[in-house]
Amino acid sequence: MAVWIQAQQLQGDALHQMQSLYGQHFPIEVRHYLSQWIEGQLWDAIDLENPQEEFKAKRLLDSLIQELQNKAEHQVGEDGFLLKIKLGHYASQLKSTYDRCPLELVRCIKHILYTEQRLVREATNSSSPVGGMMDSMSQKYQQINQAFEELRLLTQDTENDLRKLQHNQEYFIIQYQESLRIQAQLTSLATLPPADRQLREPALLSKRATVEAWLTREANTLQKYRLDLAEKHQKTLQLLRKQQTIILDDELIQWKRRQQLAGNGGPPEGGLDILQSWCEKLAETIWQNRQQIRRAEHLRQQLPIPGPIEELLNELNSTITDIISALVTSTFIIEKQPPQVLKTQTKFAATVRLLVGGKLNVHMNPPQVKATIISEQQAKALLKNENTRNDSSGEILNNNCVMEYHQTTGTLSAHFRNMSLKRIKRSDRRGAESVTEEKFTILFESQFSVGGNELVFQVKTLSLPVVVIVHGSQDNNATATVLWDNAFAEPGRVPFLVPDKVLWPQLCDAINMKYKAEVQSNRGLSEENLVFLAQKAFSSSSNNPDDYRNMTMTWSQFNRESLPGRNFTFWQWFDGVMELTKKHLKPHWNDGAILGFVNKQQAQDMLMSKPNGTFLLRFSDSEIGGITIAWRMVWNLMPYTTKDFSIRSLADRISDLNHLLFLYPDRPKDEVFSKYYTPPLSTVLTKAVDVSRFLFAFPPVLPFLPHLSFPSSLPSNHQSDSMLDADGEFDLDDTMDVARHVEELLRRPVESQWGGQQS
Repeated sequence: MAVWIQAQQLQGDALHQMQSLYGQHFPIEVRHYLSQWIEGQLWDAIDLENPQEEFKAKRLLDSLIQELQNKAEHQVGEDGFLLKIKLGHYASQLKSTYDRCPLELVRCIKHILYTEQRLVREATNSSSPVGGMMDSMSQKYQQINQAFEELRLLTQDTENDLRKLQHNQEYFIIQYQESLRIQAQLTSLATLPPADRQLREPALLSKRATVEAWLTREANTLQKYRLDLAEKHQKTLQLLRKQQTIILDDELIQWKRRQQLAGNGGPPEGGLDILQSWCEKLAETIWQNRQQIRRAEHLRQQLPIPGPIEELLNELNSTITDIISALVTSTFIIEKQPPQVLKTQTKFAATVRLLVGGKLNVHMNPPQVKATIISEQQAKALLKNENTRNDSSGEILNNNCVMEYHQTTGTLSAHFRNMSLKRIKRSDRRGAESVTEEKFTILFESQFSVGGNELVFQVKTLSLPVVVIVHGSQDNNATATVLWDNAFAEPGRVPFLVPDKVLWPQLCDAINMKYKAEVQSNRGLSEENLVFLAQKAFSSSSNNPDDYRNMTMTWSQFNRESLPGRNFTFWQWFDGVMELTKKHLKPHWNDGAILGFVNKQQAQDMLMSKPNGTFLLRFSDSEIGGITIAWRMVWNLMPYTTKDFSIRSLADRISDLNHLLFLYPDRPKDEVFSKYYTPPLSTVLTKAVDVSRFLFAFPPVLPFLPHLSFPSSLPSNHQSDSMLDADGEFDLDDTMDVARHVEELLRRPVESQWGGQQS
């Protein structure tokens, strides 16, 4: 199926070449609707030059037609009716075309697959990581589908053996009844005169001996048939376990891991359709074998023959029950996770799904699912099968939902659309742990039966960890807890243990993933950006990325301890940058107009060699969620924040300031920002506030303004240090009088301001 997915992305001549492969000899619709099955067959195992291989080709043709007919039967609705007719027609057409020459079908499909693979390889360059990944995925899917084909053949083989056993046993019982009739005749001879008895007895005795000898031989044969059948079932169950392990412990766990990383902004976890189709095939095969084992047990009870078969059948029945139990309980999953930062008194949603629900007809008596919020300790106890006495850690409104069967998709799911956490019961916290570090989980549980109440299942599944908040101000710290958990949780962990420290490159991967998702940009964090962040995190001055590769960052460094000289943590600063960029700076970040992750000294060094009027945009070191303009002279503007940009955009503010000429390194500012300018409808007051920010915090600059007459009432020290905040940036609130004079200066033509000062 992976090849077909890629083939559909072909364009131009490659697409035309792919389309030309199909026609009446093999319709493209058949390729599309049976893509998974087609790519799972061993076409290359058939030697087209060997006529003896024709029976294999015939079996593949019959299977292809059967798959088409099955696909047709499952179509519903108006569109489904037309497709049902079309697929049925194709089944008849292919049978008519290839029934007498099935090797030609194999030749046709081998040519199609080979050509598609070549076209895809040429288009995607299979040496690339993406191409290699798709090739690997295609190979993996093919292996899974090949195993299903082997299971199908094994199950068909045991079904044939079981029917043969039943036929032989029925004949045995008839002969056994015949032996009883002969014995009854012999017994009745005692009432006859001796002469008559002697006349008839030898023939009956001979006949009885013949029948009993046959019964003895046949009993041994039946016993051998039973043992052979049991051994075949053992082989089938071993392969079933292996296949189920691959699907549940590898594929499904990987899907859940992708779902977890998607919570950090990773790529979508992908649909469950392929996984569901595999799980349904498992369920179907398991159920068929379970029914066969039960029929074999019925035959044994009908005709008990001493031997080990009773114990073998008990083991098989126990094994098959364990297998189906594991399948059902593992495929009760959360398709759509509840929000991992959960605010009380706020509506939220979630969806749970039973991947084998449709195949096992669970929807015939739709089960109800209940949602409960439990603590980390309660989750641990639950997984240890300890009695939790139905404890919960809060009250969720609208927490019951009936599972619904969607016939068009074949899915059985429960959609919780209007849940709300009414209250939360917090546990005692450990050490320095804050409320935003406390983890809960939503427990979803249900009960249902399959096979006419033959088997009753109690199923439970836990959501990803959630952090409960009561106020929006707690959101960023709660997000930090979720980010760390999603990124560094290990499979099969005890809820909800995570490492206390991780390598810096691991954290870089996590925050880069989060940043790109939050900002909705393909432009992630560059190596230079990550070095800047490492300098900030570790209070280091090294510019060498290799110096940080083996360094570790603890949770405390990430979001407990404040950065040196600040009242906020590393994460709080980084989260502020993300929020600001997401809300107000996204287009400028995507355009590359914002360097952002540059400290003040770096900005000075970068601008010093540039012409006057050159500026760059950097995120503020001193304020959460602020961006400042560093200018050639070299001054740093007081940071703009979300509050400022809700009044006037960054592009418009840059447009207002005539002395800003070139965006670093040498791009005319209008070339970069003009497409984001809004018509000049702003008031003079708004612009006055903007330009007032350009009293920059760099004392050596002030001598360049000799023509600026400050109010006589303004103390002389306002012209230097008292204008600066603790970070050396200009304190706007205390300098509005000076700002008005600067505004007047900056309104003058740029040329007259900087004449004679160009470097």
